[in-house]
Amino acid sequence: MAGRIEDYALIGDGRTAALVGRDGSIDWLCMPRFDASALFAGLLGTDEHGFWKLAPAAEGARHSWRYRAGSLVLETVHATREGEVRVTDFMPVGDGSHVIRLVEGLRGRLAMRMDLAVRFDYGSAVPWVSRSELGDLRAISGPHKVVLRTNAPLRGSSHQTTISEFTVYKGDAIRFVLSYGASHEDDPPPIQPRRALDETDRFWRDWSDRCVLETPWDDILRRSLLTLKALIYRPTGGIVAAPTTSLPEDLGGVRNWDYRFCWLRDSTFTLLALMDSGYIEEARAWRDWLTRAVAGNPEQAHILYGIAGERLLPEIELDWLPGYENSRPVRVGNAAIAQFQLDVYGELFDALFQARIRGMPDDEEGRRVGRALIEHLEEAWRQPDEGIWEVRGGRRHFVHSKVMAWVAFDRAIRTVEGAGDDGGRPAEALLAHWRALRDEIHAEVCERGFDPELNSFVQSYGSKALDASLLLIAHMGFLPQDDPRVVGTVAAVERHLMRDGFVLRYETEGRDADGLPGNEGAFLPCSFWYADNLIGLGRRDEARALIERLIGVCNDLGLVSEEYDVRAKRQVGNYPQAFTHVALVNTILNYSRAIGPAKERGGGADHSESRASDTIAAQ
Repeated sequence: MAGRIEDYALIGDGRTAALVGRDGSIDWLCMPRFDASALFAGLLGTDEHGFWKLAPAAEGARHSWRYRAGSLVLETVHATREGEVRVTDFMPVGDGSHVIRLVEGLRGRLAMRMDLAVRFDYGSAVPWVSRSELGDLRAISGPHKVVLRTNAPLRGSSHQTTISEFTVYKGDAIRFVLSYGASHEDDPPPIQPRRALDETDRFWRDWSDRCVLETPWDDILRRSLLTLKALIYRPTGGIVAAPTTSLPEDLGGVRNWDYRFCWLRDSTFTLLALMDSGYIEEARAWRDWLTRAVAGNPEQAHILYGIAGERLLPEIELDWLPGYENSRPVRVGNAAIAQFQLDVYGELFDALFQARIRGMPDDEEGRRVGRALIEHLEEAWRQPDEGIWEVRGGRRHFVHSKVMAWVAFDRAIRTVEGAGDDGGRPAEALLAHWRALRDEIHAEVCERGFDPELNSFVQSYGSKALDASLLLIAHMGFLPQDDPRVVGTVAAVERHLMRDGFVLRYETEGRDADGLPGNEGAFLPCSFWYADNLIGLGRRDEARALIERLIGVCNDLGLVSEEYDVRAKRQVGNYPQAFTHVALVNTILNYSRAIGPAKERGGGADHSESRASDTIAAQ
């Protein structure tokens, strides 16, 4: 049975990633890409669906684990009275797709056991297992093949599992190297585990040493940035939201989604986190991925794409998997790709604008794509959409979506003003047209999206519901942080969406708020956005206490999922979640710097054109 979500570590190679449990079991691994089918899917089912465990043979051993400093190399120490061993787990960064597990004897002797159950296609395909002419273990099914090379004895079992039982003495070194390849090709070439370990550790340390720190929480900040780096698909620069699918937002419920794709919505947050931490190369690769992904007919722009920019991501259910703690269905693909979500236009324009003002050169192709999108938005902003939370209960005029449409025009205006690019139309006429649209959106949101009785902006026009996305209004530059309507909205979120010190996205109890049954945990990025507002309002002691509380939700390795179940005191949702780690980085920088990402993102906006309509709407 799979462990708690927070009882897993992440290892990766810049193309895919594995989850390693405290008990020494790898229960999730897709090869050779994040979005490939899993060959270990025990996380979403049972041992029958694939796992690879390496641990003491007898129960009762003590376990401790840590990452090497500044690295994604994982070290787990198992100890008993008789002996102590260290297991080092990592995936080499480079060509090929390998998982390496090294066992070293540190003291005395300790009996160890390895169990390997390869199950391709998300646990549905038991492979044909044989030995190569060199004695390597080979497992093949359809197009897939893995090869296990080791200096430990191997034997098969009646449960279609490969077992190794061996005793490790002080000074002994046992190696296991699992390599993936295509079944119709030669076996992947062997690699040298020790050399690969040194090169992998050096790669991660060299990268993390470039981090710009000097905050009260440097260790967790560095770990979050390393996690983000591990979620970047190196060939394209795309960043997956998480390396997992269908880890539930509601334990035992149906809110189970595939997050192994790239969301446009995360673009600005991610760019700011990377650029403001000193990682311009990764930010440029992400920006370039964005431009390629959205290229084409602007009416066909999606909210998410595959890691190489794929647009066809059909959602299917895997009925042979019982789900994590019986949370069904297990889904692969994501039907939200077909949704219309207005806010992504604002995220895209803000991302490109923020990159440009930080000195990242743009190109003609990017400008052409931007012009096509903004022309489409001139009419599209008036339409209802599914909103930031991808609701499945019908389209509405979500306030956050309209604010982000305002952001798109605002950033387009500021880009033209700064670059003098008229887009093929007279510059002044173009700017006047966009300014008029920006003001129209601003006035409409302030009139139809603000509820005087609640003294707060609301989730959608005519609604009485609150939504944590409203916490972003000041940080987008739509209104100043100290505007009474912003202050009132922060207070309303405190009253209605706070649960035991954490912020919900919106209320799901007792209503069909999003077209889905059940509830969900507190969405952790929203809690960080709330902390950002506390910082902006000068409530720094409260902000620091909240940041400490949120860091406390991370596991002892510094990893965190999408949500937190305040009743069960557990992490829930896909894991580790890029959006949460991005929010953690940005909030720490907001707290630690006079001008953090929130002020950088929203502080430069000019509100002068909208003040007249604001005054009228506020009366």
